Amino acid sequence: MSPSLGFQKLIELFDCEPSTLERVPWIERTMLDAANRADATIVSHSFHQFLPWGVSGVVVIAESHMTIHTWPEHGYAAVDFFFCDPEMDTDAAIDVLRARLRPGRIDITDVRRGRNLELQPQRREAG
Repeated sequence: MSPSLGFQKLIELFDCEPSTLERVPWIERTMLDAANRADATIVSHSFHQFLPWGVSGVVVIAESHMTIHTWPEHGYAAVDFFFCDPEMDTDAAIDVLRARLRPGRIDITDVRRGRNLELQPQRREAG
């Protein structure tokens, strides 16, 4: 397998209990707990409440980021885990999502990022 700069998990959660997707406090706690379970280093986080419901949020981590957007009216959440450290425990983070958001179905797409780059540090010319 060729090296890459990072990996991304695109996680779609279907048929979730709508009440678990409606408000910032629950989603924020879920994402922070997922970051902690993954052994990520949390740098900052920001979440926004949409009216009448739905949440978007990001957890910035030293290893990259974790994002979420929810549609309670559809029982759906879209989550993105982007990690530059291959040692991150993504399975543990996904377990948190399963337990808290209670999806009926979950689809996960794995994407390797930066794999076609020459993975050598680029030198900048002084200018």
